[in-house]
Amino acid sequence: MDQNLNFKIDNLQYCNWSEEIFKINRDAGLDAVHVTIAYHEDFDELQKNISNWNQYFDQFSNLIFHGKTFKDIEKAKEENKTAIFFGFQNCSPIEDDIYLVEEVHKLGAVFMQLTYNNQSLLATGCYEKNDNGVTRMGKEVIREMNRVGVIVDMSHSAEKSTFDAINLSEKPIAITHANPAFWHAVRRNKSSELLKELGASGGMLGLSLYPHHLLEGTNCTLDSFCSMVAQTAEIMGVTQVGIGSDLCLNQPDSVVEWMRNGTWTKTKDYGEGSASNAAFPDQPSWFQDARGFVNLEKGLKLVGFDDKEIKLILGNNWFNFYRDYIN
Repeated sequence: MDQNLNFKIDNLQYCNWSEEIFKINRDAGLDAVHVTIAYHEDFDELQKNISNWNQYFDQFSNLIFHGKTFKDIEKAKEENKTAIFFGFQNCSPIEDDIYLVEEVHKLGAVFMQLTYNNQSLLATGCYEKNDNGVTRMGKEVIREMNRVGVIVDMSHSAEKSTFDAINLSEKPIAITHANPAFWHAVRRNKSSELLKELGASGGMLGLSLYPHHLLEGTNCTLDSFCSMVAQTAEIMGVTQVGIGSDLCLNQPDSVVEWMRNGTWTKTKDYGEGSASNAAFPDQPSWFQDARGFVNLEKGLKLVGFDDKEIKLILGNNWFNFYRDYIN
């Protein structure tokens, strides 16, 4: 890669999509965004979501297009647009059918979490009491994902399951949106031991700006976040860290219930055990939306990163990962 290039990539957003959001991402200079197109949907429901995205691509072709390989990130840079890459936060779109892994890849899926918080057919989620690791089907699906080119994502998975995925996958995996537990010890954040192994395996961590994942939540300071990035880079290596903001702009609070509850429960699931988590929290003042990338750039410089390292963290690392593993 030309070291003079300066890609900006946000490797996780789940916004209430509109022209306004697409313009914000362009104003932020984002060359690529990995978007969640499924939480609990089955294969048929997934196709309806993709149909909606195809309408966005037609209606806002001056701002976005469907990204499928790393070359589309280069194209987006050249055309001043944002390449949109599809991902799932759960394995529900493949149902119990391993043949659907190839089908969802044909539809454009490039990332798939093995589970979203709960036990799935593939692995254990971070809210389960017992972590049994990757299942028999999970092992087969990881092998198939490697074959067709869908990246394993373990953002909402439990510890043993995530270690299993790192070791089972022939290609490096990603944790697209989470933070280290040494900084903020919530169930979704990851241990230093796990992050060390993730980095050593060539895997990527997308650091999250979602307030429930941040120390002091909405009141998290830019210095605290950027100091955490520096410590994480020491554990994993600066080439294995990027941004996965987990922005949920303009989403109604009812969407939180859909994310947490899906169709698996009739009672309210409040995540970290607080009823206050049933609503979307306010973003920190320095990262209200993707235009906060400019503040991240300033903050990372203040904690000691040089210009090349800042470019790696804010996009070039994700570009390299896409180039090497998304075909």
